[in-house]
Amino acid sequence: MKRKDCLLISLLLLTAQLVMAQSVTQYVNPFMGTTTLWTPEDLGYIRTEEKRPWGAETFPGAALPNAMVQLTPVTMYRSGSGYQYEDQMIYGFAHTSKGHWNLLHLPILPVTAEGRCTPESYRSLFRHSEEEAHPGYYRVLLDRYHVVAELTSTLRCGYHRYTFRNGDTRAILIDIARSNNMPRRWELKQTSDRCFEGFQDGEGRIYFHAELSEDIESVKEEGGQGGQGWQGGGQGRMSRPVGMVRLKNPKDNKPLELKIGFSFVSVENAKENLQAELTGKSFEQVRREADDAWNKVLGHIQVEGGTEAERGMLYSTLYRTFLFPHLRSDVNGEYRDDRGEVVKADFNFYTNPSFWDTYRNKLILLGMITPDVANDIIRSCIDRGEKRGGYMPSFFHGDHASAFVAGSWLRGIRNFDLKRAYALMLKNATVPGRGGRPYLDEYLERGWISEKDTTNVPTGDEYKGSVTKTLEYAYDDYATALVAHELKDKKNEKLLLRHAQNYKNLFDASTGFWRGKVIRDGKGLWIEDFRPNYPYYQYMYREADAWNSLFFAPHDPEGMIALYPSAQAVEQKLDSLFTVPCGGYEAWNLTGYLGTYCHGNQPGHSIPYTYYFIDKQEKAQHVLNTLMHDYYGMGAEHLAYAGMDDAGEMSSWYVLNAIGIYTYSPADPQYIVTVPLFQRVRFTLGNGQTFSIVREGQGERIKSVTIGGNPLKGWFVKHEDLASGKELKITVE
Repeated sequence: MKRKDCLLISLLLLTAQLVMAQSVTQYVNPFMGTTTLWTPEDLGYIRTEEKRPWGAETFPGAALPNAMVQLTPVTMYRSGSGYQYEDQMIYGFAHTSKGHWNLLHLPILPVTAEGRCTPESYRSLFRHSEEEAHPGYYRVLLDRYHVVAELTSTLRCGYHRYTFRNGDTRAILIDIARSNNMPRRWELKQTSDRCFEGFQDGEGRIYFHAELSEDIESVKEEGGQGGQGWQGGGQGRMSRPVGMVRLKNPKDNKPLELKIGFSFVSVENAKENLQAELTGKSFEQVRREADDAWNKVLGHIQVEGGTEAERGMLYSTLYRTFLFPHLRSDVNGEYRDDRGEVVKADFNFYTNPSFWDTYRNKLILLGMITPDVANDIIRSCIDRGEKRGGYMPSFFHGDHASAFVAGSWLRGIRNFDLKRAYALMLKNATVPGRGGRPYLDEYLERGWISEKDTTNVPTGDEYKGSVTKTLEYAYDDYATALVAHELKDKKNEKLLLRHAQNYKNLFDASTGFWRGKVIRDGKGLWIEDFRPNYPYYQYMYREADAWNSLFFAPHDPEGMIALYPSAQAVEQKLDSLFTVPCGGYEAWNLTGYLGTYCHGNQPGHSIPYTYYFIDKQEKAQHVLNTLMHDYYGMGAEHLAYAGMDDAGEMSSWYVLNAIGIYTYSPADPQYIVTVPLFQRVRFTLGNGQTFSIVREGQGERIKSVTIGGNPLKGWFVKHEDLASGKELKITVE
């Protein structure tokens, strides 16, 4: 064979390999995380309540990374994402979803007269054998109406394609009065032969403009009291109006297509979004573009080795990392700000991240791959904070935008005004007030937050979460101090670093736990009703017990270890956590136990790495391997997580550990090194620089680590070394 021919064949093979390497959406299963845990072995307790325990609360529908639109089936309202795999009924296809019991805007359902649809009773059985999902695409057969429904989407638009049975009388039902936010006002009207538009209230007002592929006979509300609101609920029969779109040729046999654009600004913007993103495009073209968009993002991580199941879980969890936060800017740059005003900006405006969940790992991972998105999320937070009392936005618990801002800046994401961000962060840390940290006055006065003085607290009661707040505020102070250092604010840096040591103030040396205190007769006294394995929703601990609140001081692991009498005492505590059975208490938001450690909720997700600081790294890896292999893909269908995905936090935990690095302290530009599941990982950062992680050998004990050919000192690899393209080699035995 001629040399020229050999070169040509080599080039063709290389090209084919590159294409195959980039086509990773084939590994993604959007159904991952949609099932619920039911058995005592998986839950950690015996169910007595009728309500479902938390699943991962993920959805299988069509969406692009960080998009405005998530087009997905609804099988149950007020159920997190709106979809539960074990359900058998679909009520509609909604256009927004997160996984936190909100959203599900504007559900739409294709119906037929033959299905005897009425405003009071509609829905359809479906079967998983007639259902499929891929990134950017969803398909299902609605048995009641004999309709194949296919969904795909762009950033701001949904695209429906309905194939009806020949001869059936076709129509589209717009569930204008329903979402997870119980809308009280809406509008729906026909605007041309093939178009209708309107709005729906519920977590903001969402506007829509829709175009059908066929002429419309009428668009009108049927049943209920019109657009003035309704009272009701439940899953089946309900007294509320619905919108019915009836066709001029209802018995036509060709597929019916619906394109619908959305905006949180105006109907005009929704129409402009539709024209910009869908004009002239076919369903198949939009589906291909969605797949390409996901391949572009997910292809930043390429792996060699590992099992088929491990590759599937890697890309399925990586996919979950990029579904939230959600875009809120229109194609013309306009968005509605926190004052309700329409603003035009030179950046994309996003919803607030779920900081308490995702600051730990997901937001840093998102920034590594899509730094422009991370940058715009921070700019959105600054905009929101400056218009809402001067405090940096927080979420649910803690003040973790500080870790996101510091960790992003120190990793080179710098297209935002750090001084403006710092002003908000500093106010969060030092100025009590509405919109700032709860109970900050107590924290500043004595360095810890007291708990309500009471006894016999039920699991589900909410009080102050005093221990969790104290520990987390201390870490947030450290993160803010890192920014103070960058800006040379030495006075506040010193103050914040002193506050960062407050995590020690609620450590009870007599028990080895962080423990709540009450104020009684002017004195701080340990809470006497103290059961370390009793879970609380928010008494002392936020969605945790004392065991799962152990060892949280990511900024000061050595100081944390020094609170114990010896390394052996720490080891014994950790061994007990991962081996002694939990108490079996029923708590629907704490599921998936390894010993007493609960992987189903995020407060304890950094605990396993504590073994590193007592020279027992191999024990940490044993726990990590157990969690990766046994606590993802759980349940009868192998589609459950140990607990709720929390906007991608649990998914990101898997991704990072699977490739061999973890954000133990996300505010710091470094990663703790773990044993990757794969022999080689090629990670291309958002700036185009690629670094490799190589595993040599088999086993759980790390024998040596090199970065760029040089021995790594300690267990942490610097982001700057990875960002410069240095190879991280991990030798294990």
